[in-house]
Amino acid sequence: MELRALRYFVAVADELHFGRAAERLHVAQPAVSQQIARLERELGVRLLDRSPRRVRLTAAGQRVLEAARGTLAAAGQVQIAAQQVVPLVRIGTAPGMTARLERGIDAFRERAPEFDVVLADLPVEARLNALRQGDLDLALTRGVRSAPGLEVLPAWTERLYAVVSRRHPAADRGAVGRTELAGGTLRLPAREHDPPLHDAVALALSETGWHLAAGRPTGTLQETIVEVGSEPRSWTVLPADQVAEIRSTRVRAIPLEPAITIDGSVVVAPDTANSAAECAVAAFRDEAASHRP
Repeated sequence: MELRALRYFVAVADELHFGRAAERLHVAQPAVSQQIARLERELGVRLLDRSPRRVRLTAAGQRVLEAARGTLAAAGQVQIAAQQVVPLVRIGTAPGMTARLERGIDAFRERAPEFDVVLADLPVEARLNALRQGDLDLALTRGVRSAPGLEVLPAWTERLYAVVSRRHPAADRGAVGRTELAGGTLRLPAREHDPPLHDAVALALSETGWHLAAGRPTGTLQETIVEVGSEPRSWTVLPADQVAEIRSTRVRAIPLEPAITIDGSVVVAPDTANSAAECAVAAFRDEAASHRP
């Protein structure tokens, strides 16, 4: 029996409505129905009487509700007790954030030297959903401006870099603008891999007048680097922290001129204490010195 199923049951019992319970839990309604049905099968009793017009608890449901509330409260106390012994911070992250994570973890350890960290490398939507479900304490994102049921706290700014093949005509320049790149093909990672980051990069370029035709989308970040490295006239755009982790010797990263930036944020649940949220933002904001890959 999972605690998630009990949480879903309590939400339905409170709302007496599957749709409102799903909104409260920030999940799709079928997920709530599936969890309730699974719980009923495991317990061997019917917990809810459902009709097209209303939902109500059965007698067994009333008894289970009281026990479920007690179980969830006890689980919360167990988590609190565990964190009192060894503080735990669960962080949702993505490729291209290693240096920022290392700095952030060091900053956390200055406040609580004995804390443990758990990193979860997840697609952006999975990161946000894990926050909503209480499976993460915070998530790092790029390009996310708002997220239903969560607080998005701006924390850093990253400069954008053009990444070109070593054989590109502009590969030896100290900075590049539209003129140097206009004859090539812009290759951005496919939007499906990180929609907020893709949209933020595209918007930042558009707002500064970079109306350039984009070629066929590439795949993942790694695939993008490989493809650009093998095509002398193509190029891509990446934020500084991702550039810092490029290991290929076939490409070169060059700052865009004039400078173009995107924002990075720490995302937390709305019930996170203000002091904890402020600590997280401080931990992951930019270094005092400018970061240059």
